[in-house]
Amino acid sequence: MKFLELEAAYIVIAIFILIITTIVTTRKFSPKNSFKKIFPVVFIILAILITFHYNMTTTRMAEVEGAFLKGETIICENRTKKEFSKSIMINDNRGWNLKDNVFTNPEYFKGFHSARCVKMLENLEKRDKN
Repeated sequence: MKFLELEAAYIVIAIFILIITTIVTTRKFSPKNSFKKIFPVVFIILAILITFHYNMTTTRMAEVEGAFLKGETIICENRTKKEFSKSIMINDNRGWNLKDNVFTNPEYFKGFHSARCVKMLENLEKRDKN
């Protein structure tokens, strides 16, 4: 279920690309057997890219959630309210909680999925010095 939650948009885009590939490779102007040659290649490439993106995203989520649980500050992208800053600093000292990959705070109007967050740069610099 986590895979669909994170990759649904990319799966829809891949399906669209596969439909276009099917339409183009089955037309009269396409060489004979072009569908049999091109469609599997496009399918495999899209599957590899989606899998790579999923693995990269879940790895980053684990790093972000681990850093949050250690008390480090996390930065999440704020796309909803334009009158606030474009990013939100999240830390457990500020009342934020982590449950089911979502950072929430009772004083804030929405939660942030950990897939849309990164470690704060200062945390990375401190780690590199040690």
